[in-house]
Amino acid sequence: MMEITRREEFSAAHRLFNPDFSDEENEALYGKCANPHYHGHNYTVEVTLRGPVDPATGMTYNLADLKTAMRREIIDKVDHKNLNEDAAGFMKNRIPTAENIAISIWERLEEHIEAGLLHRVRLFENERNFVDYYGGR
Repeated sequence: MMEITRREEFSAAHRLFNPDFSDEENEALYGKCANPHYHGHNYTVEVTLRGPVDPATGMTYNLADLKTAMRREIIDKVDHKNLNEDAAGFMKNRIPTAENIAISIWERLEEHIEAGLLHRVRLFENERNFVDYYGGR
C-alpha cells in the first residue's frame, strides 16, 4: 500500500457563528473568531490518497490529475473568498470551522477520485492548528 499527498494553499475569511445562539453565546464559544467583521487565514490543505502502485504506470494515482481536481474543486471555489458568504454553497451552509472545511473538501473531491483511494484531508488553519478528516469511517 502506498500513500501519496498533494498540498495546496488558499486564503479565505470566515466568521464562526451559530445563528441559533445569541451574540453573547457565540462570543463565549468562539471568542475573537465570532467577530461580525470576519477574519482570515492562509490555509494549507493536504489530500492523501492510499492504494496500490499500478505496475503498468508505476503510480498509485497521477498527481497531475489530483492537482487539477484540487484546484478546480477546492482552490477555485474558496481562494480569496468569504467562506460564510461567497462560498456558502461549498460549505453547504455549515459553520466554517476547520473541521467543517475539511469535511466539505472531502465531499467535493470524493466524486472526482477513484472510489476508495481518498484517504485523508488535512487542513492547516495556521502552522499550529490543523485537523485530519478520514471520511465517514
